[in-house]
Amino acid sequence: MKALVLEEKGRIAIQNCQFEEELGNDDVHIKIHSVGICGSDVHYYQHGRIGPFVVNAPMVLGHEAAGVVLATGKNVTHLKPGDRVCMEPGIPDFQSVQSRSGLYNLDPSVRFWATPPIHGCLRESVIHPAAFTFKLPDNVSFAEGAMVEPLAIGMHAATKAGIKPGDIALVLGAGPIGVVTALAALAGGCAEVIICDLFDEKLAVAANYAGLHAVNLKTGNLAQKVADLTSGNGVDVVFECSGAKPAIGSISEHIAPGGTAVLVGMPIDAAPMDIVAAQAKEVTFKTIFRYANMYPRTLRLLSSGKLQVQPLISQTFKFKDSVAAFERAAAGHPTDIKIMLEME
Repeated sequence: MKALVLEEKGRIAIQNCQFEEELGNDDVHIKIHSVGICGSDVHYYQHGRIGPFVVNAPMVLGHEAAGVVLATGKNVTHLKPGDRVCMEPGIPDFQSVQSRSGLYNLDPSVRFWATPPIHGCLRESVIHPAAFTFKLPDNVSFAEGAMVEPLAIGMHAATKAGIKPGDIALVLGAGPIGVVTALAALAGGCAEVIICDLFDEKLAVAANYAGLHAVNLKTGNLAQKVADLTSGNGVDVVFECSGAKPAIGSISEHIAPGGTAVLVGMPIDAAPMDIVAAQAKEVTFKTIFRYANMYPRTLRLLSSGKLQVQPLISQTFKFKDSVAAFERAAAGHPTDIKIMLEME
């Protein structure tokens, strides 16, 4: 089948590939329809590695996907051929301590699409465990189904934050993960969410959502906006989604005493933080790594209309133009939030 292969750092191509996969009793065979380009895909394309994960051999990219079931294993009862589905890309060891504790995203042996040496889903079809394959509601499109993967990160962050109805949150960073985290915070009960960045083009997308207040860190007054919305008390929750050292260092400045900070973005290297400033407010710090058990909740919110992601899809390319799509994504245009690929 045809697949988009990262041949080496800086070089990708559509190739004819053969995969040694067989449909197991608990698996489904899925024809891929839509795949979103993630920042990690672009990072592997540009640098050939993310931390300890190094591309040492050609690897198929892509992990944000939706498609149509072609066949099911004999033990699969909740899906049938023709069903429209999206797939959670991380496959844990079901016998690991983490999986049995419900923390399967933390399983050290998890096999995650497009994380070396595991091939991704930018190919004509995949075989995937049925337990990690979810039927799309009739009113959720393939593109929205592919967006469930990044949305699940925001949902996991909002869940970890323990949002209370009426909370006010601050999201640092208006990239794709920042925006979906802001939307998840609103869906989770926040009355208002402030989102900040350095690029007006990114903030303009966020500003179109009711309940989101977009602030440019260069030209706006973030401290004043926080004070105005919180009567000077500070926000209840801070979501750090940029991974930028200055942003991480500013968390304690904007948070209310007793507030919660959730670290979502991943700095390239160690980031300094004023521990005493955090202690003086008894800030609770939480971290997330991907997500667990978020797909069903996310799909319900998409179907209900309480999560709207169509405005985040900046451009859609056909699979035959996927090299150009990656070049566009790698260029880092501030107007781009999510670039989508369609296999057909």
